[in-house]
Order: sequence, then C-alpha cells, then structure tokens
Amino acid sequence: MPGADIDKYVKFFQYLLIDGKFYTLFSLLFGIGFSIIISHAAERGADGFRIFYRRMLILALIGCTHLMTVWSGDILLLYAVLGMLLPLFRNLSDKKILTIAGILLILPVFIDAFCEIFDVFLARFPYSKWWETATAQGITEKNFGTWLRDASGYKDVFSFLLQGAWERLYEFVDGNRYFKVLGLFLIGFVIGRRKIYADLNAHSSLLCRIAILGLLIGLPLSVLYAVSGINGHPCGNAVHSLLYTVSVYPLGFAYAALLGLFCIRYPHIALWRIIAAPGRMALTNYISQSLIGMWLFYGIGLGMGASIGLGLTELIALGVFSFQILFSMGWLRFFRFGPLEWIWRMLTYGKLLPLLK
Repeated sequence: MPGADIDKYVKFFQYLLIDGKFYTLFSLLFGIGFSIIISHAAERGADGFRIFYRRMLILALIGCTHLMTVWSGDILLLYAVLGMLLPLFRNLSDKKILTIAGILLILPVFIDAFCEIFDVFLARFPYSKWWETATAQGITEKNFGTWLRDASGYKDVFSFLLQGAWERLYEFVDGNRYFKVLGLFLIGFVIGRRKIYADLNAHSSLLCRIAILGLLIGLPLSVLYAVSGINGHPCGNAVHSLLYTVSVYPLGFAYAALLGLFCIRYPHIALWRIIAAPGRMALTNYISQSLIGMWLFYGIGLGMGASIGLGLTELIALGVFSFQILFSMGWLRFFRFGPLEWIWRMLTYGKLLPLLK
C-alpha cells in the first residue's frame, strides 16, 4: 500500500505505547466498577448478590449477541463470566488478593514456556473447530483477510462471524487471556475496595512511585516487546510472553498513575468533563464502535476493510472516538444514562426507569 513505509513506524509505536496497555486500563476500570457493585450488593445482603449475578448474566448475553452478530473481537462475554468470580474473593485480605493477581499475571509465561518446551498445543480443539467451521462456510486462508470487505450481504457477514466465535475462543486459550484479565480485575478490585480513586490526594505518593517505576521498567522493556512483536516473536512465544508481562503491565499501571497525578495537579480542567462523558456511556460506545466499524469496513457498508493501511486506520479510530465524545456530551445533557446502560439497568432491576433528566 502507498503508506507502507509509514505504517511500519505506526505499528512499532502501537506496540510500544498502546498494545496491551489500554486493555490493561480497561480491565482495571472493570475491576474497580465490580468492587463498587459488590460493596453495594454486600450492603443489601443476599438480594444484592442476586442483582449482581443478574447484571453479569445480562452483560454476558449482550457480549454473546455482539460476538455472534456484529464483531468477532468481543471482550464483554469473557469479562462478564470472569466478573462472576470476583465475589469469591471479597473476604480475602488485600495482600492475598494482590498475591493471587500477581500469580495470574505471571502464569501465562510459564504456560507458554511449558508448551514450547514440550510441544503442547493447548488451543488445539478451538483451533480445529475454527477452521472446520470456516471451511464449511467457504472461508479459506486465501480469502480470510478480504471476506468481510467483499461481503455482499449480511448472510456473508454472519458466515464469517460463525467461525469467528471459534477463532475468538482460540485466541483466549492460546493467549491465556482469562488469567490476564482476572489478574487485572483483582488489582482493580483492590483499588476500588481501598477507594484510591475517590481520594487521589491521599495516595499521591503511591501514585508517584507507581508512575516512576512503571515508566523506568515498562518503557525500555516495551521497546524490546515492540521489536519482538513486529518481527514475529523471533526468540519464541515464551520470551515474547515474558516481554509482554514485564513491559505492558508496568507501563499500563504508569499510565493510570500519571492520569491520577495529572488530575491532582489540574482537578478542574475541561479535559475531565470531556472524557467523563464517553466513560459514563462505556457500554454504548463500545458496541457502537463495532457498528460504526461494520459500516466503515464491511462490504455491506463502505467496504474499506483490507484496503487501507494502519496509519489511516488509526486516524479513523481517532475520528470515531472524537465523534463519540461529542455525541456522549450531547446525549448526557438531556438523559440520565447512555441508551444501552439504561436498558442494562432496567433488565437488571426488572422495572422501568426514567431516562430523561
């Protein structure tokens, strides 16, 4: 493509500064949110936990619908299932929870090393089902990358999504994603339980230490991680997994700490109000990103997929999110919740709730 030379640099900086770091932040935020929900549930007793599990079940159904009808890259289903495990940890001390979290985050390195040494393929079943389903739909390695761009109708899209569900399961197993996500959930759970987010000034010294250590460790090691990523893991999957662990998490935690410190230093700037709006509508914006992506990239829309380079794709992503910020700010001027947040809440509590302010 014409932008191939630029795309090489974009890909390197994506690995260096973005890849894994923002999903780390997203997972921490989910863990914090779960801690708030669970604390409210504990105050209500048994009924509170029934509401919590109902909330997670509805989120799982939303994620499953998203996975099977719009985009194979859904994360909500996994988040909902793992979120159901968090109440099991509510009576443990913070130290025990953080210890378990640390073990979960480092465990994928040992699993990948074991698989590499003994030539074990843990994801064999979902991988086989993935290509078995793909072959049945007429999808091959040759047309895989252009299938959605060339889709002439939703039937073609659905054929791809059928095999895509197995592909997603393969990715979770092969990438040990459930260990990583649960570990980050538990760290977020402790952050939420200590209410660090509610009083940043009282925890400024902790945030400073995390930011400094995270940058000193995470940034240089992210360079090695980026080199490994763009060159196809030349030292093997276990080494790449180790580089991921020692670079992505420290830098992701540094981002979170730096945001907290910036908020302490500049508590009243417009930036917080601007980014709070899409944050209050996170579910709506997450799903609508997929719908916008379907319109932009699939053949049933503008068909831009597999036709543009990474640099332009990043600019499109920035444009989409900028639009969502403006939409969220406008929507919340008149309404109490985002549209999907409103539906999720009503299904959780089983009653009609007012939407208009």
